[in-house]
Amino acid sequence: MKTALVTGSSRGIGAAAAKELARLGYAVAVNYKSHCEAAEAVCKEIRDFGGVAEAFQADISDTEALDRMFSEIKTDLGEVSVLVNNAGVSYIGLLQDMSDEEIKSLSDVNLLGAMLCTKRAVPDMIKRHDGVIINIASMWGEVGASCEVVYSACKAGIIGFTKALAKELGPSGIRVNCVSPGVIDTDMNSELTDKTISELCEETPLLRIGTPADVGKTIAFLASEEASFITGQVISVNGGII
Repeated sequence: MKTALVTGSSRGIGAAAAKELARLGYAVAVNYKSHCEAAEAVCKEIRDFGGVAEAFQADISDTEALDRMFSEIKTDLGEVSVLVNNAGVSYIGLLQDMSDEEIKSLSDVNLLGAMLCTKRAVPDMIKRHDGVIINIASMWGEVGASCEVVYSACKAGIIGFTKALAKELGPSGIRVNCVSPGVIDTDMNSELTDKTISELCEETPLLRIGTPADVGKTIAFLASEEASFITGQVISVNGGII
């Protein structure tokens, strides 16, 4: 049984991806930073339908924590065959109002964390000449968002990281793709008012916001053999809003 690691998978898009990958037959490492009970609940749901899952704690911006987590995953579930770089944090406000520490923290999680996780997963993938890396960006990484400047910049960086890494790792049999969600019904968007949600639905050709499952199923497809000739791509899951 191959192993998939989904960072930030105690809830939202990460949890949906973990469940879909488990349904494909992967043993899933459910990563969380602080929501232990939620991560264990995701694992229980996976086990309840016959899947294999274990929860692993780590702040993906902490190199020592990552070394520990990857070692534990390898011991408990095996080498990581699929890496989903999903963990992320947001900040809504003007750039000039952000502290230097807030800018660094946002960048460390949303961009650097994906790179640090990938660096640790790649050696075993190269050795096997097989592996899949799926990075989660955002539509704001494609078009930018006022009052989410640092977040947008990080997600644009994820897109560039994906395209470059796909070229670097393609000869080693490793596929690298990016999923770029639109407005999705997650905790990250829970602060949006009903009025704002309604307006966003009206702006979206499909007349609704997305669900975590919409994104999770796309991630699972990219991890599957059905996507064996797809690499270096940005797949937008946004209902047509951009």
